This record gives sequence, structure tokens and C-alpha cells, in this order.
Amino acid sequence: MYRLMQPEDKPAVLVLWQSQRNESEEFAKKAIEQFAGEQNVYVAEENDEIAAVVLAVPVTLQGRSGTYLYGLCGEGSLILAGLVDYLCAQQKLRGAGFTVAVPTSPEQAALLQDKGFAWAFALRCLPREVERNLWSQAEFDSVTAKKLCELRERFWPDTVQLTPERMAVVLGDLYSSGATIVSSAHGYGIYFRKEDTLYFVELQADNDRAAEVLMEAAREKEVIVEKAVITVGASQPLFLGEGTRQDYGMIRFDAEPFDVAESYMRLMLEN
Repeated sequence: MYRLMQPEDKPAVLVLWQSQRNESEEFAKKAIEQFAGEQNVYVAEENDEIAAVVLAVPVTLQGRSGTYLYGLCGEGSLILAGLVDYLCAQQKLRGAGFTVAVPTSPEQAALLQDKGFAWAFALRCLPREVERNLWSQAEFDSVTAKKLCELRERFWPDTVQLTPERMAVVLGDLYSSGATIVSSAHGYGIYFRKEDTLYFVELQADNDRAAEVLMEAAREKEVIVEKAVITVGASQPLFLGEGTRQDYGMIRFDAEPFDVAESYMRLMLEN
């Protein structure tokens, strides 16, 4: 039986989440309570036990309401497939015209494809040497979740967007994992430093030079850095044509399809 989670289901859902996803109870609670909201948690029940769970996180894209399918876990591909169908049908009744997801494994990607999802939101990953430039100025860690949503809207409005409240959960997770945000009037970047390399998991800017300035400022802050590895949306104009294309997200339409060839999705509570 598929249904919304009830308060009495929560302990069993947390146990299932931890056993299937190898994440802490604290993280599971944060995902359920703050990222999705308990009213957006669907479960599959079998023999009076919770056998699968998935979160339906509200998002928008191109002014349309949709759902981010997150945390799908449980035993048995048939149960998981049925839960995905149930979530999409129920979310359509709530006004969602599409569902997006970031598969966590090839097996999950295959399951989602069987349920009508198709690959979208490709990324490009490219290495860059970062020049030393003492004059490159930027600010660090001054971006709030609300501001980050506004920056995304400004630099690439065709983005799968979370609410500021849900972006705050993502931002908190990024900070706790060691991320730094660098920003200027002409762009922003979110990066991790590992040894002598900056790993930019998101970079948006007016042009290539504005992006270079952000990276140069980050190099001066981090001192020992000489290079960067950047991930951008495949359709973003930055460093156009450079880098290795890789799949990222998937989408299923449950209302009139629309063009997502240039749409962007990234940082959906996972790095």
C-alpha cells in the first residue's frame, strides 16, 4: 500500500533511511522535516511494515511547479517503482507538472527510465589553471540562502529552483562539508579546496573574465592553490565547448512537456 507518511511511521522511516542510505539520523531528520516537510513524505507499506520511502520536495522550473524526487530507498524494485508512480500521480493532483531526480546509482537510473524519466540537465566538468592576481577582489561566505536563490535567478533563470527555506538546508550542508562561497557584482562560485585544487561545484558569472576573477580571488584566499576543477551546466556559456560532458539529472513530465534543453539543475542536497 502506498500512502503519505503518518506521524507514527516516522521512527520506522528513519530506521529504513539510515539502513539503506548509510546516513545519520540527524541528516535523515533534516531531510524529512526541513528539506521536504513531513507532509511531502511518501511510503510503501507491506505486511504492516514500512518497506520504502521517498521525499517529494517542491521545486519550480520556468515558472512551473514541480517535484524533486529525493531519498528513494527500500527493498524490492517493484515496490520502489510503484512508489515512484504513486508519488508522481499524487503530486500531479497537487499541481506539479513534472518530477526531477538525481539518480544515486545506475540501477536507480534504470528504474527511473522505466517509469518515464529521461536524462536532462547535463553538466560539463573542466580543469583550469588559476593565475595569481593580487588585484582580484571578491567577498567570501556572505551569501544567504535567499541571496543564493536570487543569484541563480539572475545568472541562469532557467534553473530548477528550491525555495529559500529549502536552499538554507542545502547551504548548511555545504558549509558543514567545508564549502566556501566567493561572490562579486558579476558572479559567484561555490567551491571546496582539496590540497592544491579548488573544486567549484557551481559557478555562475557574466562572462569568462568575471569567472576567472572569482577563481583568482579564491586562489589568493586559499594561498597554496594553483588550479581549479569546475562543474557548470552543459548549456552555460562559460568556457563554452570545454570540458567533459556528464549526465546529472532526469525529468518526467506529468503535464504538458516543455523544452529543458538549456535548463540547469545542481546542488539538490548532494554535492
